[in-house]
Amino acid sequence: MTLLSVVLPVYKVQGYLRQCLDSLLDQPFTDLEVVAVDDCSPDYSGAILAEYAARDARVRVITAPENVGLGRARNLGLEHATGEYVWFVDSDDWLAQGALTAIADRLAATGPDVLIFGFDRVHWDGRVVTAGAAKVLADAPETFTVADWPRVLRVLHVAWNKVVRRDLLVKLDFRFETGWYEDVSFTYPVLAAAERISGLPRTCVHYRQRRTGAITRTLGDRHFEIFDHWAHAFSMVDAYSAQAEALRPALFKRMLWHYLSVLRNAERVPRGSRRRFFERIVEHFGRYRPAAGYEPPAGLEGVPYRLVERNSFLAFRVAERGARLVKRARRLKRRVVGKARRVAGRLRESLYQRYYRLQLRRPVDDKLALYAAYWYRGVTCNPAAIAAKVAELAPDVRNVWVVGRSRTGAVPPGTDYVVAGSREYYRALARARWMINNVNWPNWVVKRPGSTHVMTHHGTPLKMMGLDQADHPAAAKDQDFRAQMRRADRWDFSITANAHTTIAWERAYPCRHETLEVGYPRNDRLAVATPADTAAAREQLGIGPDERVVLYTPTHREWLRPGEQVLDVQAFADRLGPDTVLLVRAHYFHVAAGQRTGARRGRVLDVSAYPVVEDLYLAADAMITDYSSAMFDFAVLDRPVVIFAPDWAAYRELRGAYFDLMELPPGAVATTFAELVDVFGSGAWSGAEAAGRRARFRERFCYLDDGGAAERVVRRVWPDRIGK
Repeated sequence: MTLLSVVLPVYKVQGYLRQCLDSLLDQPFTDLEVVAVDDCSPDYSGAILAEYAARDARVRVITAPENVGLGRARNLGLEHATGEYVWFVDSDDWLAQGALTAIADRLAATGPDVLIFGFDRVHWDGRVVTAGAAKVLADAPETFTVADWPRVLRVLHVAWNKVVRRDLLVKLDFRFETGWYEDVSFTYPVLAAAERISGLPRTCVHYRQRRTGAITRTLGDRHFEIFDHWAHAFSMVDAYSAQAEALRPALFKRMLWHYLSVLRNAERVPRGSRRRFFERIVEHFGRYRPAAGYEPPAGLEGVPYRLVERNSFLAFRVAERGARLVKRARRLKRRVVGKARRVAGRLRESLYQRYYRLQLRRPVDDKLALYAAYWYRGVTCNPAAIAAKVAELAPDVRNVWVVGRSRTGAVPPGTDYVVAGSREYYRALARARWMINNVNWPNWVVKRPGSTHVMTHHGTPLKMMGLDQADHPAAAKDQDFRAQMRRADRWDFSITANAHTTIAWERAYPCRHETLEVGYPRNDRLAVATPADTAAAREQLGIGPDERVVLYTPTHREWLRPGEQVLDVQAFADRLGPDTVLLVRAHYFHVAAGQRTGARRGRVLDVSAYPVVEDLYLAADAMITDYSSAMFDFAVLDRPVVIFAPDWAAYRELRGAYFDLMELPPGAVATTFAELVDVFGSGAWSGAEAAGRRARFRERFCYLDDGGAAERVVRRVWPDRIGK
């Protein structure tokens, strides 16, 4: 028997259907069937379904005899479903990567009648809002009933956020009702009848918030259909649940919440129908009020509930108007306060700029070296390695860092720093004798006579950089190349890790700096690392000495939605075996200020916010990456590197590359999830062929990494300060 039947009603979704189907069929989990119901859609949806069914046997298309609506289309799909579990997916939404594997694993682990999972809302303007469902489910017992854990009723009552055992639906002889809000009379009876419910606290569905066509933003009297569905829900709960009376208080409270949410939404119930809608709420209040009584929510939240109980529409309307006025006042206050802060910020910036220009008239501080990395994200990378060597060889130089206000908590003890945007920051920028950064300083920074700017960069380039980005659409988007070159004109020294980088930077940054082809200072630690260093790094991360450690370091892709990844890390970790830990480090663009290293979840440990990436390199037995410059650094350790490149052609076209990574990889290459699993399952990740590729890669890119790069930089940039 197929584990999962996905029932997919289809009507007028031609613009979204391919994304939905691809999200179902392109995942590693394959034990499913898609029962697509063409509800006589008048657009090209039927042709799209036929195309997918022709190339994938898991897709079956059922055509409704006439347009029957969402509920009956789901019923038709259910009649043809054969899986152990059924999932009713809406065809304008799409699945999160790894959702099917995560769902299948949870089903196997808990054997529930109903599995509920999290989702997010993806708005038409690109905003992504994570719903609270995952947070609620994170606190749930492993398995439960509604009577055991009534908080489950707080999760949105839709069909598409739960998978249901098909035998339960057969036992209930369940059928979706017609009309709007049909999910109500599905969710609550099914949950009430389930003897075993489980939760999966992760996002599995991307819930599309369409700009047009959503019933939640459709004004009209069809919203009155909500009352029939709640009435049907209560009757089914009474008929099929032995705990109906015990469940009534929680269901009753949820019913009132739902009614009031609809009534208070100005885009649903027309003004002329609001009194009638309120009266229906009052009617149902009296009909379904629990025999044991009812306690409304406390405080202001409970006011509308109390007014329903008193059947006081006039007071309700006054209270709602008052609530709207309060909301408007709060919005106005936020706007006024926000504007005032922006004006104050601009004034402060203007004053600081004047202060900066005054400081430029003062002498250069002949002992001040100012450092920064990754747009003030912390004390790290090549500048940190150089600063440490300056402290050793030129102790009379005063090393000061620039860090963002939100990053000050991560500054190592004893490190001198200024906060970006502060008065001390502007003074240091104006007075520093040496300025060392792995990215550029702001456009307005003046290169003073007698000062020295050192650009360390932060990676050996695979992707195009500087002026080389101009011919590649993803790279060139929103780029101001003239400003880039003005910033690069301030450099006195540009550090490169190898001849490849020297050649690339000459074309990307055609300026008058001196190239220091000395290796990357940040790799000195890796070049001289010992087994004791590896053991210490593992201990710091809480990893046992006998566990295999794989580090995954994906790069940034401009064309992906926030949070979207190309590898299902949880599914992959499950295939690595119980003795392996998968460290996952997201690109620094996706690491929020204040984010901390997450707790280990099974075999996966999120180390995106871990402050010292070299510790992660030392702890790892192998690295998986795609196009990240991390591969060049990790190769210094001469440990296996696996390239996972499912979109190499697209990346090379959109982002541009200095060489063909498929022709000169640092190890084994996989372009699909199955290939990646096989690389590790077969041992190819550490085999002789992979070792040969790694040797060729190291010969071209790592020959200068001998542990002395930082010293070579210091002796060239600070020759008159050595030993003082």
